[in-house]
This record gives sequence, C-alpha cells and structure tokens, in this order.
Amino acid sequence: MHRLLLEEEGKPRPALLTDASKQEPKEMVKPPRSFWRRKWTKLDKRVAHVILLLHLLCILAPFHFTWPAFRVAVTLQIITGLFGMTISYHRNLAHKSFQIPKWLEYLFAYCGVHALQGDPIDWVSTHRCHHQFVDTERDPHSPIQGFWMSHIMWLFDSYTLTDKVSPKYSSDLQKIEKNMFVYFSKYRKPENVGDLERQTFYRFIHKTYLLHPMALAAILYTVGGFPFLIWGMCVRIVVIFHSTFMVNSVCHMWGQQHWRTGDLSRNNWWVGLTSFGEGWHNNHHAFKYSARLGLEWWQLDAGWYVIRILQVIGLATDVKLPSPAHMQALALNKPEDHLLK
Repeated sequence: MHRLLLEEEGKPRPALLTDASKQEPKEMVKPPRSFWRRKWTKLDKRVAHVILLLHLLCILAPFHFTWPAFRVAVTLQIITGLFGMTISYHRNLAHKSFQIPKWLEYLFAYCGVHALQGDPIDWVSTHRCHHQFVDTERDPHSPIQGFWMSHIMWLFDSYTLTDKVSPKYSSDLQKIEKNMFVYFSKYRKPENVGDLERQTFYRFIHKTYLLHPMALAAILYTVGGFPFLIWGMCVRIVVIFHSTFMVNSVCHMWGQQHWRTGDLSRNNWWVGLTSFGEGWHNNHHAFKYSARLGLEWWQLDAGWYVIRILQVIGLATDVKLPSPAHMQALALNKPEDHLLK
C-alpha cells in the first residue's frame, strides 16, 4: 500500500497571478540588458566556457559515431539522468519524497554528480529556493524574465543567484574562485540545505566536485578513445542539460494546468518523455512532496517506476503520495477519483 499523506496545506496557496492558466509566454518580460553589461565573475566565465565547450564538441559526434559509444551514452544517460538527477537530487534529496538506506542514497547521489549540474548541496539549495519563491523575482529560474533566462542564462550570473538563494550576502569571492574544482556555485554558504551540509559525504563532493566528472572522462577516453569521450560525456551531458532546463523553462510556459498552484507550472508530456517523468510539472508543484509525478496511469514517469520497485523489494520506505483530500482541494475541475489507482 502506498502511503497517502494528509497535508496540512489542504487549502490552495494564494495565486500569484489572477489567472495563471491563461498566461501566455508572450506576456513574459525580456531579460534586462544589464545582464549583458554587467561584470562577469570568474565563476560565470568558468560555467559559460564549460557549457559552450560541451556544445561545440557535440558537433564532432556524427564523425565519431560508433555503436559501442552510443550504448555507453545511453547507459550513462540512464545512470546519471534517471538515478542521479531525477530519483536522487530531485525526489530524494530536495523533497525527501522517500527514504532509502544511506549507502544507496550516496550511490544515487554520486550518479547525479556526473550529470555536471552541480554538487548535491548546490543543486538542492537552488531547487528548494525555486519552490519557495516560484515565479517571483526571488525565483532563481523563472520565465517571468524570459524563456532563455529561465532555461540557461541564469547559470551565468552567480551574483544574482547568490542574492536570490542566499540573500544575507557575505562575500568570500576570492576563497571560492581559488577552488578550481567548484562549478555551479554561489558566493555564500546556502541556508536551506543544513541536512546535507551536516553529512561528510556531501561536503566532500562539494569541495571536489569537478574532479569526479574529469575522472569519468579520463576513464572513458582510456577505454574507448575519442568516440567514448564525445558520446559518453559531451552528447550525454548536453542532452541531460536541456532535458532538465526544459522543466524550468518550457514547463512554466507551455502545457496544461490541472491544479491550483498559484504559479505558471504546467504539465508537458513531451518534456516528461525526455526527462524521465519530470515534465508533469504542474503535478509536482501541486504536490511537491510526492514521489510520483505522473499521477495518471498514462503519464509516463520512469522515476516513479524505479521508486516503486525499490519500495516493493523493501529498499524504499516512507514513500509519500498525495492524499485524495489534498488532491480534491487543489483540483481545478471536478475531483479526479481515478488518480493514483
């Protein structure tokens, strides 16, 4: 039996917009010009150079295609994207949707490290801030400042990101920039991830982050040469990048809303297909504690299928799902009694 969680927040949150379901993307404001005129920090340049290099190297992929390299890319896509980002970073660490033994938690989190989207402490702090201030000026990545700002450009402004996620600003710029193994980061210790910062494993990954993907790249090149490096690292990472980034951008602009969430979140089926179920984003914002994002039987959710298997074999416990009462309270239309059956 799934655990049905009766939420205290049975009443819907006050809407940020009078009619979010009718908001059109063209009504979004464009990113301010100051984004381009500002002074780029070393961290901003580091992130931009890494992302640009990965995209440029993908141009070489057709010229170095081999079936073994393709199979390596697909396998690592599942390991780092599904088990790492979707199951570990997002549902387990950020939202505590279920519990698993520590050895398995750390294993899944280490898979996410190789998606090159930041260490668990940094990623989770940003994501929790997103939910706390969704689609407001404090949201780290909202399309209220335009599609591209929510999709990728927010990564290139570490000062603004720091100000949003860690508003009590404290400049330790030189100390952070001297650590060449830091990737995505802010110029202050985040305040919303104390549960992770208390654990030695996550502090170690935070301080040595880039060493781990670099080690994987070296192994792939040693085993399979340039094809393994291009497909197993560059192509795979870029695909995971945009699969995740589309949840931040596309799923706050295009799709359907079934729940009163008071924000721009939407369910988008094709993003759901490319992101292992993360595209059912309006479902997620309505019931962010839920381990299951695809609430309808036809809403494919690979992340949930894995969690369910772990639950059946006894590895996943305290698996949280939305209660009928909570679903009825947030439903835009008539109660969906057939959900979660």
